Amino acid sequence: MDNLETFRIETRAWLEANCPPEMRRPVQGEEDACWGGRHPVFQSDAQRLWLERMAAKGWTVPEWPREYGGGGLTRDEAKILREEMRALGCRPPLTSFGISMLGPALLKYGSEEQKREHLPKITRGEIRWCQGYSEPGAGSDLASLQTRAEDKGDQFLVNGSKIWTTYANKADWIFCLVRTDPNAPKHEGISFVLFDMESAGVSTKPITLISGASPFCETFFDDVLVPKANLVGKLNKGWDVAKYLLTHERDMIGGMGSTGESRSLGQIASETVGTDNGMLADTALRGQIAAYEIDALAFRLTMERVGDMAKLGQAHPAVSSLLKYYGTELNKRRMELMMSAGGSDALEWEGERSHEGRTARAWLRSKGNSIEGGTSEIQLNIIAKRILGLPGA
Repeated sequence: MDNLETFRIETRAWLEANCPPEMRRPVQGEEDACWGGRHPVFQSDAQRLWLERMAAKGWTVPEWPREYGGGGLTRDEAKILREEMRALGCRPPLTSFGISMLGPALLKYGSEEQKREHLPKITRGEIRWCQGYSEPGAGSDLASLQTRAEDKGDQFLVNGSKIWTTYANKADWIFCLVRTDPNAPKHEGISFVLFDMESAGVSTKPITLISGASPFCETFFDDVLVPKANLVGKLNKGWDVAKYLLTHERDMIGGMGSTGESRSLGQIASETVGTDNGMLADTALRGQIAAYEIDALAFRLTMERVGDMAKLGQAHPAVSSLLKYYGTELNKRRMELMMSAGGSDALEWEGERSHEGRTARAWLRSKGNSIEGGTSEIQLNIIAKRILGLPGA
């Protein structure tokens, strides 16, 4: 028996012994996920226990180095862990912008002191992060940002605002793009800084969406003092950090397209449209669901393949745009089918039976997937120019 097969057997046994039964079903929306933070809110003791056990193994971030709280697994070992978690139905123990976005940027650009200070807290879910990128006048044209940071000796004095800051009102720290040289070309003179959301001068205002939820915020900085030790990378070279982080953000958002539900679309539809000889009575809907499930499986395998190529240094730098585009469009398609499969019941907006309109609200929320993290149109432009090399793109 080779080492990987031994690892698989041991991993399977550990998961079976340590993953609580309540954690062996898909996350039902953002509020059902475990976000951690200084003052974590756990949906159950099982959720808390699952995070503690996985964090102790370093398996919240299995491929990060052990010295920073990770699992130190090889690429193949981490793939086996994902496969065994999927086979058992284990949900992710922690949802974190620190894991999916900031962590990779710190591993590449952070100082040793920054890595040792922030990465272990991310792996254990002790600090919840938010992202300070977009501004009222700088969305797709992010490099036009105007939030400024003035040099005040050992500190920066930050003034300005951000918008669409996801869960800024619940976050403990923010990773933020600021302009440190107002006279430089717009892609230069930008720096990448970290600071505590409890700092004097930081305030947030939630933005209510069409779904009735409010994950996004306006975030305001009024004379916020930020230690220069919190500068990541070089002064005025934050755009390099920002671009690298965006590739991981797009991978994260694209991953929505491979997310499953506790029941298949076919099972949900069978309860509303009925079956004929064991198949959905609505042949058109049956075909649409089958086509979606084939595409979703192909996309999941593509993400695995691209992940393997990335770790070998063989993936195209712009492939994250391809994954982001297709994954978000696939997720919108899934939510459209959820509404069709649910029939008129899926339109229910309130009430215990529909879990306060979970399906309808998720359907409306999915419309933003192709905007956040760079619009689908922007991603198509990147794909056309950098991957396909189309003339004039």
